[in-house]
Amino acid sequence: MTNSYTLPARRPATGQAHAAHAMDMIFIEGFVGDTVIGIDEAELHRPQPLEIDVHAGVPHARACDTDRITDTIDYGVVTERLRRLLVVHRLALLEAFAEAIAEILIVEFGARWVRVKVVKPRKFSDVRAVGVQIERIAPEAETPRPGHSAAVVQLLASGMLPGKR
Repeated sequence: MTNSYTLPARRPATGQAHAAHAMDMIFIEGFVGDTVIGIDEAELHRPQPLEIDVHAGVPHARACDTDRITDTIDYGVVTERLRRLLVVHRLALLEAFAEAIAEILIVEFGARWVRVKVVKPRKFSDVRAVGVQIERIAPEAETPRPGHSAAVVQLLASGMLPGKR
């Protein structure tokens, strides 16, 4: 008996609406790192721990079909990016820090949807944790309207320039 496994043939989506919303989730939970962040004077002079959870949605990751890490979001690379952000950021609020993470995942890693949770554990002696959780959706790529470019060229060729009389 062999221990080999091959990927099954990809099944087509069962309807266009389902295909448009199907997301594969790449996640990192419980990432811990130290950074200087906060608004209280005591927080601004020494690093404190943050716990970060990241969920990133990608439309049916090609890696499901190819089995190649280059066809998905590599969470090893994401964790390295989070470590770098902890060192270089100059933000005061967890909200802004979570927003920076969301933007990195969308812009640098191509996520279509993200949920980011950033927690300060034991910020107060009588509270287990405080923090923020945000969700963001990548902006849709602008697609030119059919015939729009041709209409603009036609107007320019006819001498009808916007703003000229």
